[in-house]
Amino acid sequence: MELIRGVHNLRPRHRGCVATIGNFDGIHLGHQAIIRQVTDQARAHGLPATVMVFEPQPREFFAPEEAPARLMTFREKVEILAELGVDRVLCVKFDRRFCSQSAREFCDRILVQGLGIRHLVVGDDFRFGNDRAGDFRFLQTAGASQGFTVEHTHTYEWRGGRVSSTRVRERLEQSDFATAEVMLGRPFFMSGRVIHGQKLGRSIGVPTANLLPKRVQTPVTGVFAVEVQGLGPLQQGVANLGTRPTLGGEQVRLEVHLLGFDGDIYGEHLRVLFRHKIRDEKKFDGLDALTAAIHQDIATAQAYFANNPAAPASSLPRL
Repeated sequence: MELIRGVHNLRPRHRGCVATIGNFDGIHLGHQAIIRQVTDQARAHGLPATVMVFEPQPREFFAPEEAPARLMTFREKVEILAELGVDRVLCVKFDRRFCSQSAREFCDRILVQGLGIRHLVVGDDFRFGNDRAGDFRFLQTAGASQGFTVEHTHTYEWRGGRVSSTRVRERLEQSDFATAEVMLGRPFFMSGRVIHGQKLGRSIGVPTANLLPKRVQTPVTGVFAVEVQGLGPLQQGVANLGTRPTLGGEQVRLEVHLLGFDGDIYGEHLRVLFRHKIRDEKKFDGLDALTAAIHQDIATAQAYFANNPAAPASSLPRL
């Protein structure tokens, strides 16, 4: 798959495609249905399947303090889109200059001149342009004169409601990982490269792999039973996602203790699959109390995994 970083990097060879536009945070089953529409049409037309996404996401640009927690980092999003058969991802920088474009300018400059779009798949409630004049009807009219067709996306429903990123976040906030997994079509995960930390865990006999979530806000916090991909066989572990208040931490980190594993894994890229919440993160009265709580968390995770065998490898996201 090809990643195009910015409209300025579009080249004549990128003209001619079937595309869709959106945030695609989480790439849940509703998003996957859209991607299938795009890839099916792309194969039928013999054209590349292209997905346009924005960084930052619009709500993060306009009101970062009010923006919802991300289900996925940009890297995670690109990885899953590649797994779904997308040929190209165009990442558009969402800034003041971009959002000042009118709907007509966006259509002419990016869709027609930049991508040479042949078929576009968007929601019938899709709006764009600084004047909000761009909608499904606008695109249909523009397509009729510019030589591309427009198709609306199909709503994906489950248990009487539309599958959405908001609905997934609500389930995660309730620590309902099983329902979130159904709507996502995969376990909820966070990924990152193992970095050096304070090495306090090793000093108390509980070494941890430290990862940076790379999100302004995380959709979950606390202590969890997790499974970890990236080290050969699937590993089981206990993860703390938070600021480590007992240690005076400020930066949010994901620290994972792998059960029954010992090895140097600095620099490895891991996916941490969230399976069960053990407890909220809390501030303890000193290191001894924290150590005792960690060992209790490990025992709780071991009991959870003993009663919940690992899922088949075929059901897990590829790394």
